[in-house]
Amino acid sequence: MKKLLSAVALMFCVATPALSSPPATFSEAKVIAKQKVYLDQANSPMGELYCGCKWTWVGKSGGRVDPGSCGYETRKEQTRAERTEWEHIVPAWTFGHQRQCWKSGGREHCVDEDPVFRAMEADLFNLYPSVGEVNGDRSNFNYGMNQGIARQYGQCATTVDFKQKTAEPRDEVKGLVARTTFYMFDRYKLSMSRQQQQLLMAWDKQHPVTAWEKERDRRIATIMGHSNPFVTGQRSWTTGYKPVGDGVVSAVPVRTAQPTPKPTLASASSAIGAIIGNQKSHVYHLPNGCPGYLQVSAKNQVSFASESEAQAAGYRKAGNCK
Repeated sequence: MKKLLSAVALMFCVATPALSSPPATFSEAKVIAKQKVYLDQANSPMGELYCGCKWTWVGKSGGRVDPGSCGYETRKEQTRAERTEWEHIVPAWTFGHQRQCWKSGGREHCVDEDPVFRAMEADLFNLYPSVGEVNGDRSNFNYGMNQGIARQYGQCATTVDFKQKTAEPRDEVKGLVARTTFYMFDRYKLSMSRQQQQLLMAWDKQHPVTAWEKERDRRIATIMGHSNPFVTGQRSWTTGYKPVGDGVVSAVPVRTAQPTPKPTLASASSAIGAIIGNQKSHVYHLPNGCPGYLQVSAKNQVSFASESEAQAAGYRKAGNCK
């Protein structure tokens, strides 16, 4: 009887993660990715994304690379070569440049004001631990076939062509990279060049879904509430594919008009010069010179009497304030 109860309890424990909710910020996503997706992968044969290196977890979501496990040799940046970083397989620069918020004030402005950008930045399907130096060298480059580029990181097979601004990952992850890119462009209705589509479609066919990719998808799905349809086979990217946009929501929260109360002397004096902070991003906006002042959703608003008070509470000024 005890064995039966234990088995039932185990089944219940395995099923309950499906009740998890998606991370709201990139910082939160990194911690969740470590705890629920990659915690047991630091010493796995797959290793980190670009070179297959093993690592040791450090802190909430960081890691220290074991260069001997993959024959890694530092190209230039020793500090970044020694640590893991969280790579956006589709760079934030790439998806950010297709949002109006980036044009209005860059990445900080997108984090402050655009829920779609925040969802993309925190999407667990798009995150993977990687050697920091390769992550930095890859930058926001597109994927490509880097013919004629000699290995730059010892035995690591990933290469970066700095002149052509392309990155070619090792063969073991080309399929995963392709299907993750399809997912991001499909879910958030992004535009991809024909050349990039053709390359990734080739990688998708040449490198089928692996057992680990299926397991990774399962783990992330229990948190995000959906799978990557390009991994499960529900969707297939073909020439001329039209992105669906499942993850696109209104960039500006819809407000219900409320009757304007008659101002009292007390309310008027407290409103003058009031500073509004965003509890989610820990960014504050001034009443003058900050475009996002009236765009912080009511549920996330917190008021401060001065900038020093906001800064003492751990808030920073919005990057798009004049």
